[in-house]
Amino acid sequence: MNFYLQSFLIFLRIGLFTIGGGYAMVPLIESEIVDKRKWVSKDDFIDLLAIAQSAPGVFAVNIAIFIGYKLRKFPGALAMAVGTILPSFVIILAIALFFQQFKQYEAVENVFKGIRPAVVALIAAPCFNLAKSAKINRHTLWIPVVSALLIWQLGVSPVYIIILAGLGGYLYGRSASKKTNDDSSHPTKSPQP
Repeated sequence: MNFYLQSFLIFLRIGLFTIGGGYAMVPLIESEIVDKRKWVSKDDFIDLLAIAQSAPGVFAVNIAIFIGYKLRKFPGALAMAVGTILPSFVIILAIALFFQQFKQYEAVENVFKGIRPAVVALIAAPCFNLAKSAKINRHTLWIPVVSALLIWQLGVSPVYIIILAGLGGYLYGRSASKKTNDDSSHPTKSPQP
């Protein structure tokens, strides 16, 4: 099957059957793109998630565009983005046309009440997978905890958190590299016999 058609259909299916928005799509996208097809490595996927999160716009569309662009430049980005957008567009259009007719039904309201907790789980699951992939340990656990608190409690924009984390990672890497170079430039003297 043509790559563009295949990628369009994958993202169309994910967009059609995912309730809860972009973050709920993450485990499905990861399963299809990383695990099944191995189009993108786990590390690249995590990097693309970070970029998609920090970019302006809708997260689901951003991740589709970044994955598509990485794989096949503009045509790949277009195929995956349209596949992601089309189901939501059609469903929202249908809901807008018929919403007034079925919104008062208790059964419809109960269905949405039942879906909400499942959506929370769909959003939480990729967080745990990302934590494992990011190799978070007891020394680095404070970073996501403090970041989450800054966002939830103080209303700090996630963009600033990502910029600070990137700057911190750069400085840490530079410091570790400098320390390694300093250690290798001063060899230890072996005792004289």
